[in-house]
Amino acid sequence: MGAQSFLTAEEQRKIIECVKDVETRTSGEIVPVIASESYHYPSAVAFGSLLLGVAAAVAACMYLGSEDMWMFLAIFLGAYCVFQIVLRYASILKKPFVSRRQMAEEVDEAAITNFYLNGLHHTRDQTGIIIYVSVYERMVQVLADKGINDKVDPQVWNEVVRIVTKGIRTGAPADGICQAIARCGELITEHFPIKADDTDELPNLIIDGEAKQ
Repeated sequence: MGAQSFLTAEEQRKIIECVKDVETRTSGEIVPVIASESYHYPSAVAFGSLLLGVAAAVAACMYLGSEDMWMFLAIFLGAYCVFQIVLRYASILKKPFVSRRQMAEEVDEAAITNFYLNGLHHTRDQTGIIIYVSVYERMVQVLADKGINDKVDPQVWNEVVRIVTKGIRTGAPADGICQAIARCGELITEHFPIKADDTDELPNLIIDGEAKQ
């Protein structure tokens, strides 16, 4: 499942309305970003192709009753090339070859990159918040700009992450994201109430299907 199919059009509209509603009460700028994946994991493709290629060559030689090393190498190289293509384009199949730690690191890095790429550090009062959802990894990261983190304990964003991940696990990602947006609003409204001249400085939802190379 990619970012484009993670949320229906109705769910996207629901999230946008949630952001607009919360931002009527605070000068904070909350931007949910939905990414298909945070990285392409080329090492997982190579490692998975190696293991599967060896397994395929061993199985084929056993089936043929052959102990010819050249036949083994020929089958292995052919299988390796095939699995390279399969794992590259069927992302779900390479997941067993990616550790949770690596996925977490890539999601963290991608969230930081998206924070800056999407201008969340350019708000007037440094009040940008990104709720970054990486669909492939099924992981969430929440980051806030300096203006907010000077007033709010950054550890509270772990609670927001849990709200979103619970929504994903229960098959209601839009509800989870909306609840997370509302919780962000509760956390920052006291310190950053709406101002008379406040404007909506950032998009209310970003669907980003491209992972970093």
